[in-house]
Amino acid sequence: MADCGRGDAGAERSRAKGGKTMNTAKRLTEIRGGCCGYETPFGFLVIGDDGEGITAIHFEGQSRDLRRPSALTELAAEQLGEYFAGTRREFLLPLHPSGTAFQQSVWRALLRIPYGETRSYRQIAEAVGRPAACRAVGMANHCNPIPFVIPCHRVVGANGSLTGYAGGLEMKRKLLAMEEAVCLREGEGAKQ
Repeated sequence: MADCGRGDAGAERSRAKGGKTMNTAKRLTEIRGGCCGYETPFGFLVIGDDGEGITAIHFEGQSRDLRRPSALTELAAEQLGEYFAGTRREFLLPLHPSGTAFQQSVWRALLRIPYGETRSYRQIAEAVGRPAACRAVGMANHCNPIPFVIPCHRVVGANGSLTGYAGGLEMKRKLLAMEEAVCLREGEGAKQ
């Protein structure tokens, strides 16, 4: 995995074990050795902030410089729980991802992809004014430090095929299926 300049993290746990669905009304916090992690239906996540915004969401094994939860990481965990439960489509969090100017422009474009929809790398490249930069968009997508919230899972190949995702293609497939199911349940249908 490329080093994309991911920063420090803090976190919490909040899911029933054994593949049961997440109970967002019940949140358990465990502190082990000064660090916290958030257990979700999509694995153990570590959430980082800089005191003003969320800086990172790491998948298990990717985090470093862990610390105790803050009000921001608690808020992010709550909103992630709602998202995973299918009751939240949009995150209302201050975000402070660290990256190059180009990466920042790509991440802003990702934030504009509506829930339940996908875009191709080419469409994102065009959206940031660099239509020939599909591969650079792919690398910026790969380096997204705040997955789920900055929805890099909504970017697919030109033919609609699933392409790389830091959490693995199976997780990407499940996230897109979850969003599609919510849209179908609410009578909207999935859109491309």
